[in-house]
Amino acid sequence: MGTEVSVLGLGAMGSALAGAFLAAGHRTTVWNRTPAKAEPPAARGAERAGSAAEALAASPLAVVCVSTYDAVLDVLEPAAAALAGRTVVNLTSGPPGDGRQTAEWAARHGVAGYLDGVVMSTPAGIGRPDALLLHAGPVSVFEAHRPVLAALGDPVHVGEDHGLPSVYDTALLGLMWGALTGWLHSTALMRADPGGGGVTATAFTEVAGRWMKTVGAFMDEAARQVDSGRTPGGDFPLDLHLMTMDILVHASELRGIDAGFPELVRELVRKAVDDGHGGDGYARLIGYLRKR
Repeated sequence: MGTEVSVLGLGAMGSALAGAFLAAGHRTTVWNRTPAKAEPPAARGAERAGSAAEALAASPLAVVCVSTYDAVLDVLEPAAAALAGRTVVNLTSGPPGDGRQTAEWAARHGVAGYLDGVVMSTPAGIGRPDALLLHAGPVSVFEAHRPVLAALGDPVHVGEDHGLPSVYDTALLGLMWGALTGWLHSTALMRADPGGGGVTATAFTEVAGRWMKTVGAFMDEAARQVDSGRTPGGDFPLDLHLMTMDILVHASELRGIDAGFPELVRELVRKAVDDGHGGDGYARLIGYLRKR
């Protein structure tokens, strides 16, 4: 084996992956269907492969990052003979079923180990310790290659089911958009107040970051309740949530801030309260988010 890792696919993300491997000192082979895209990593010391088969044969570990799962097979099928004994880590985004089907395809073609994964970062974040990368497949395969994968960021094994990274990806993006929209609404509300108009978004966010530690504690407790199926309200039941949400909606309207976001959440809480769950905790709402 000439190098430690091969990277197939050198778009913005694939190039960042190759760059991180090189920066961490890993001997790296690169390949792309458009040969010119291999020039920048080659200038940094990567070996250029003339074909996908050559790239696969060069290293025990191959990381694939292309546009779609169809493109993954377009790359790998003509080079199937070179897959025997190799480990493939696929970091291409797609639906859960595609990850599972590609794992089955890899097993039929003699791949020693297959991990499906997603990158929860932009290319600029690759290589930072906090860049989250989720992987699924045999834990033994993941642990064997964790030292190399750690060059990309924080590798996390989420389970054996190859479809799980895609599920996590979608769910975590939903969390991100909810949090960012809530933060934007809060920032707008803060700056619309006569007393808060002089507070910069940066200053507000510094305080908000401290508050998020408490929100994280709320999430931990709600997670335990969801898992147990018991949702006691304690000292912050849904009745109290609804009361404070009314205040938030009123404050938004008073200051000319679109109240659509808090109204959406308030109506969800109101449904639960109207159904007699006012004394329950926030975790009770998960039942209202599932289609009946």
